[in-house]
Amino acid sequence: MRKAMYELTVDSHFSSAHCLEGYIGKCANLHGHTWIVSATVRANELDEIGICIDFKKIAGALDEIVDRFDHQTLNSLPEFNGMNPTAENISRIVFDQLSAKLDSGSVEVVSVTVAESDRYRVTYSKKAADER
Repeated sequence: MRKAMYELTVDSHFSSAHCLEGYIGKCANLHGHTWIVSATVRANELDEIGICIDFKKIAGALDEIVDRFDHQTLNSLPEFNGMNPTAENISRIVFDQLSAKLDSGSVEVVSVTVAESDRYRVTYSKKAADER
């Protein structure tokens, strides 16, 4: 018999500015984005009322993390010391922080996707994290 698997996804967003040091092009200049952050968690069992984890618990944890970035110049935050605040680095940082808040025996964060526009997004996934 196949074991059930549930994936729950919650979205959040924040607005911030950044610049990419060492980049050749316009992104080297200070500019802003409204970033969309989607977090997916996986669970394989339901509780007594038929849910894996309350969407509000995921949303609360995700909002708490991304709120730190809202209306900031990302380059000035300690999370980005020694690295550019790229969508790639943001997705990894959010993934790690969200995992610390939510991972348990029955629930784990499996991916975080960060979009800097309608066209450009990156996903940091559990598989990638396991290979580090």
